[in-house]
Amino acid sequence: MDTAIFLGALGITVLEMSEAAAVSVIMSSESGDKRPYAGTALGVITVMVPTFLIGSYISRLPLLYVRLFSATLLLYFGIRLARSARRSIIYQRKGFPQKDEEKTAGLWAASYSVGLVEAFEAAIVLVALAPQGIVSTLYGMLAGVAATLVGAYILKSQVRKMKQAAMKSVVSALLLSFSAFWYTESFRPTSDLFLLPAFAIFLVAVYAYGNHGIGKESAAGH
Repeated sequence: MDTAIFLGALGITVLEMSEAAAVSVIMSSESGDKRPYAGTALGVITVMVPTFLIGSYISRLPLLYVRLFSATLLLYFGIRLARSARRSIIYQRKGFPQKDEEKTAGLWAASYSVGLVEAFEAAIVLVALAPQGIVSTLYGMLAGVAATLVGAYILKSQVRKMKQAAMKSVVSALLLSFSAFWYTESFRPTSDLFLLPAFAIFLVAVYAYGNHGIGKESAAGH
């Protein structure tokens, strides 16, 4: 099993599924209804099952194209996560915007949509990882789902207090590291050790981007 692929699949699954689980816990605790859990689970299943069918077809493509395709997907999603991490940092410092409560009649549809969207975002990365190691990707995804379920069960209503900024920054740096690695490996043999300094560099870059100018904005607001 490829440890790097496993950790990549585990990280993105925990990140996206924990967000879906947090929403489900909040909706269920506020309404006293268990339907959000079922709706979210169905949304996740709707996306995850086809994900590995797509991954098996992609694995038949020439390795050069697979690496370039995968690197491009991870670059896109890594940048997107960096932006999301920055928004999370801003919200943590300034307060989260208020949202209207979901009505009981719409619990199923709302929770299904949440599961669908979060699973789709995870699937973008999983499809990119699968051709590099389908078994490692599958195990990483399953481990991520299991970890999320255990965490949600233990924490229950406390799961909504989990701060996502740090996790998003780490996963963003991880995805950007894989992207740079696969772009490089597409044109010349590259050691896996490349990932270590690349991860450190991207983590510092994502952290700097996430915090850039926020202190000044807060000071200006006072």
